[in-house]
Amino acid sequence: MCGIAGFYGPGDRDDLQAMAHAIAHRGPDGDGFYIDADQPVHLAHLRLSIMDLAGGHQPMANEDGTVWVSFNGEIYNHEELRAELKAKGHIFVTDHSDTEVLVHGWEEWGEELPLKLNGMFGFCIWDQNRRVMFLARDRFGEKPLYWAKQGDLFAFGSELSVFSQHRAFQTQVDRTALKKFFAYGYIPSPHSFYDDCHKLKPGHWLRFDLDNQQLNIQPFWQFRIAVADNPPSFEEAAEEVEHLLKQSVKRRLMSDVPLGVFLSGGVDSSAVAASMCGLRAADSVKSFAIGFEEKSFDESEHARFMAQYLGCDHNEKILDFTKARGLIGDVFTKLDEPMGDGSLLPTYLLCEFARQKVTVALSGDAGDEIFAGYDPFKALKPASLYHSVMPGFGHKAMKALVDFIPKSGKNMSLDFKLRRVLMGLDYGPELWNPVWMSPLQKNDIEELFNEPTNIEELYGEAISLWAEDPNKSHVDKSLEFFTNFYLPDDILTKVDRAAMMNGLEARSIFLDNDLVDFARTLPADYKFDGKTTKKVLKRALSRMVPDDILNRRKKGFGIPLMDWMKDIDLNPDLLNSYGLTREVARDNIQGHQSGRNDYRFFLWNWMILQKFNEKGVG
Repeated sequence: MCGIAGFYGPGDRDDLQAMAHAIAHRGPDGDGFYIDADQPVHLAHLRLSIMDLAGGHQPMANEDGTVWVSFNGEIYNHEELRAELKAKGHIFVTDHSDTEVLVHGWEEWGEELPLKLNGMFGFCIWDQNRRVMFLARDRFGEKPLYWAKQGDLFAFGSELSVFSQHRAFQTQVDRTALKKFFAYGYIPSPHSFYDDCHKLKPGHWLRFDLDNQQLNIQPFWQFRIAVADNPPSFEEAAEEVEHLLKQSVKRRLMSDVPLGVFLSGGVDSSAVAASMCGLRAADSVKSFAIGFEEKSFDESEHARFMAQYLGCDHNEKILDFTKARGLIGDVFTKLDEPMGDGSLLPTYLLCEFARQKVTVALSGDAGDEIFAGYDPFKALKPASLYHSVMPGFGHKAMKALVDFIPKSGKNMSLDFKLRRVLMGLDYGPELWNPVWMSPLQKNDIEELFNEPTNIEELYGEAISLWAEDPNKSHVDKSLEFFTNFYLPDDILTKVDRAAMMNGLEARSIFLDNDLVDFARTLPADYKFDGKTTKKVLKRALSRMVPDDILNRRKKGFGIPLMDWMKDIDLNPDLLNSYGLTREVARDNIQGHQSGRNDYRFFLWNWMILQKFNEKGVG
């Protein structure tokens, strides 16, 4: 895992070095620069050394120096691809660098290259002979990749912060993206915080032709549920999931540096740890967990139990929330783009703790998205029934009644769930999932921005995806929503930034090509049957993970936002530069801090923007 940056057009080595310096935390082990002798093409690379420590320096070229690459990520099938390319006559210089596979793979397959890759990646290839720059991002967006076009300047980078370091680039906050930030709690691809800057969507490539300066962006893969005509039996599916899970873990054990596993004691992380212990001596497997003194937010006892069951080398740290809260200013001012997921803080602390002993950590992220693990899946059927029979006046009365329930600051409390569900039911099913997670409702966003806003402006991408196939079930459509939006633009972004701030590489087991390709062909009731979430995954793990872990209630990696937002310093006047209405912010701050309302997510997002404003962003 590393950082990349570069540009074509006006600028010089000073601009390139400034861009690289903005993401220096992503590559603490070294840097490299390439400037073409004939064209204004500039490439930079910041390295976190994981594979081929002696020979993997970047930017890397082919044998005649006509093809160059700057690459962030890991290619797990690089050995097979290397053998295939050698058989076709390609000459490799490095011993076992996965980066060199990209150079020769581009020569052989061109734009088909990303389809060949099983891994996490964001890269830029410069081909002198074809006079093109080619960017690609992995299927799910495990690795970030931004691009920008402004005037004669085309630029790219692993984080948004690189663009403001180029002297020819002018930054201005994208107002639509800011609205989406309050609608989702994150900024969905391809939008970004700045005008003229874009996230390259997961599973897409971009080709920039120097001769006409035209951009061509195409998908090479998209996550869609495609149930097999003759799916395997449930038991056969569970056996195959077990096999593919172990295969994925085995692939992700490649490393020339120390490697461990995040272990929360939940189903997904336990699956990873158990698979890992089946492939290595259990006492050589280092597991890492953090816990909190507040019991409703603490999972450390479950992690401890699972580690003891497996016999792995468990490392645990128990904290109070005072330490986590004290990191708000430090962590969130390091972010390149606002994100409203408060679990960034405990994720940062976990990565910081793990980095003391390892450089790579395997994780269970994406298990909920691929196998239907989230609580909203349980709400879909009752929500559908409610929505079909409850008249509008009854719905308003129900919301008013629930408002009388005392507001709790405990993790995933009943009153919190009820308010969230009813908030989503103001709309049709295409908006339930995003609104259930939303920091602010549409009418509140209109007041905050002091302008009318239609629902498509806020949630157009989610609405379009939901409408693609009217024959799919609500479960399958929800799987597509979480995997296409929430996973890449919240979960994986959070993990990438938290890990990179600490010089750690995180690898998601559940995003292996073969595992995902199989899981997306399974019937919805194999994943959620109306009662049991992750049903087929839990069956696959039944010989590896104790029932106490498989059957316990999901908790999540949360922080006490409800209580924190009651006494944290929030300034309603501070964001005038973003064109937001101070009266709305003031009323929400006062309403929450008095206990009358629950605006925890809005106030958290406001605070994040406040931190960005304080460091002069926007």
